[in-house]
Amino acid sequence: MFTSDVPPALAGGSRKPIAVVIGSGFGGLAAAIRLGARGYCVKVLERLDGPGGRAYVQTEGGFTFDSGPTIVTMPWLFAELWELCGQRMADDIDLRPLDPFYNVRFDDGSLFAYRGGREQSMAEIERFSPGESAQYDSFMKLSKEIYQKGYEQLGDMPFNSIMDMLRIAPDLLRLQGLRSVYGLVSRYFKDPRLRFVFSFHPLFIGGSPFQASAIYAMISHVEKSFGVHFPIGGTAALVNGLVKLIEGQGSEIRYHAEVEEILIDDGVAKGVRLKSGETISADIVVSNADAAFTYKTLVASKWRRAWPDLRLKYSRYSMGLFIWYFGVNRRYDDLPHHTITLGPRYKEHIRDIFSRKVLAEDFSLYLYRPTATDPSLAPPGCDTFYCLSPVPNLQGGQDWTVESERYRQRIAAWLEANLLPDLSKHVLVSRVATPLDFQNRLLSPHGCGFSLQPLLAQSAWLRPHNRSEDVKNLFLVGAGTHPGAGMPGVLTSARVLDMVAPHASAFA
Repeated sequence: MFTSDVPPALAGGSRKPIAVVIGSGFGGLAAAIRLGARGYCVKVLERLDGPGGRAYVQTEGGFTFDSGPTIVTMPWLFAELWELCGQRMADDIDLRPLDPFYNVRFDDGSLFAYRGGREQSMAEIERFSPGESAQYDSFMKLSKEIYQKGYEQLGDMPFNSIMDMLRIAPDLLRLQGLRSVYGLVSRYFKDPRLRFVFSFHPLFIGGSPFQASAIYAMISHVEKSFGVHFPIGGTAALVNGLVKLIEGQGSEIRYHAEVEEILIDDGVAKGVRLKSGETISADIVVSNADAAFTYKTLVASKWRRAWPDLRLKYSRYSMGLFIWYFGVNRRYDDLPHHTITLGPRYKEHIRDIFSRKVLAEDFSLYLYRPTATDPSLAPPGCDTFYCLSPVPNLQGGQDWTVESERYRQRIAAWLEANLLPDLSKHVLVSRVATPLDFQNRLLSPHGCGFSLQPLLAQSAWLRPHNRSEDVKNLFLVGAGTHPGAGMPGVLTSARVLDMVAPHASAFA
């Protein structure tokens, strides 16, 4: 455990500059590694009792539950962090490619096996809707072009001025960024089931496929090119691997350390004050807390011209998540690693969640069975699951202290009737997380699952900047800043930090 003492001296007697990182989600861990590689003495402050943030790992009764992120699609973003420390990720992490990526189950009972191979994908499309496979290559070509422009040239660059945004406007128009992902996909596929298969991905980063910019259609190319992977040991393997890298750099992570305020003097971040009253001085401060929470709660209003309370109030936040974690004393070996199920009212249900903010009677689900790939995450002969249902965030007014168990029972009954026979007889461990938990435990505004929605009006320069607009030496990483949510997004936010934060030598 560290204190606010002066950090170790460099050769010649000068001290190493201090970087304080608030939060140990993937964005904060990646930021700590990158800053450590640039010569900083890094102090990571985590209010929980362990690392990971939304990727916190829970264990009970021999079952291991990944709390949130489960899909690794751009593994080289992790590998870069090991390389910065002079190590090989493969020596620490056993990353397995998944096939299929997902099974998609529609309300009529039909199953679409979503795979990476071109021939496999075209055959599956043809099986669902004869003649439509001819559109696959054209769609994937556009998805690749969007990725090349939207990520390779724009996603990991900082947006510090309006001119950065204006420069990309012609490309956004040419790549149909003003359309929604669903609208773009609908130009290529007619079958409503295929339209879902190639447009659902914004839900993985907190957005509605009917509202998120078509720029996010790049995710189809990302999955096909880099694959969908799973680390043996679950998300915990990645989290623990990053923690080991941080400690190997001589940096430290302090748990049960909740930040109450970012200390600012004459417009410059100077450190933080903890809830305990302790102050820690720093040369730079990096917040991996939710961007809206950072500005609303940790930064005094007089320093927030770009993000005043009114702007934060009227920003549009992602949906909430209801997650049921459960372990069973049998195996369901006919189920793959990932299953996505759709209810009878997909489009209307999405509107219920994002626009009307009502908790509908029907639902769509993401069923995660990591023991399909790694049986060690459960006792012998058992399975570990989590079942995620998108729901309205707390702006919908639902009382989850009342709704939680009733909603869980409805999900359990559907799973037992459709995917997991005799489920009720086999559950050994059961726990849930609701938007209320996201608000109280993860300090997520409105209990949202992914911070700000990935809308065009909340992207790039229009999103909270990686370098604070108003406070010098304050930086942001994570889902709420550029480029957005999801493992690739938060890891890339740390890459952008590398471009905008001063090198340690600047403080010599």
